[in-house]
Amino acid sequence: MAAKKPELLPGTLEMLILKTLTCGPNHGYGIAQHVQRVSGEALRIGEGSLYPALQRLLLDNWVRVEWGTSETGRQVRVYTITAAGRKQLAREIEEFDFVLAGIARVMA
Repeated sequence: MAAKKPELLPGTLEMLILKTLTCGPNHGYGIAQHVQRVSGEALRIGEGSLYPALQRLLLDNWVRVEWGTSETGRQVRVYTITAAGRKQLAREIEEFDFVLAGIARVMA
C-alpha cells in the first residue's frame, strides 16, 4: 500500500502563501518551491491549488501582482504581500496556533 500524501488543513494554503511572500516578492512556481523546501519536502503545492489560491488572495487585496522576469528569463506574474495581507496573515497565524494547541491537548 502506498503512503498517503499529507493534506493541508482547510485555509492553511493561503496562510503559507502569505507567509512565503513576507520573505519578498515571488512568482507562483517560486512560492511552491519555497514551501516545499522549507517544509523539508513534507508539503507540495500543485498548480491546481496554488493558482486559484493566489487569485483569491488577489481578489481580497491581500496580494498584488505585476509582471516580472524569472531566473530563466521568462515573463512571470510576481506576487507581493500587501499591508492588508500582513494583517490577515497575523489573524490566520493566531487562529492556526489556537487550533494547533487544541489538537495538541487532545493528543496528549
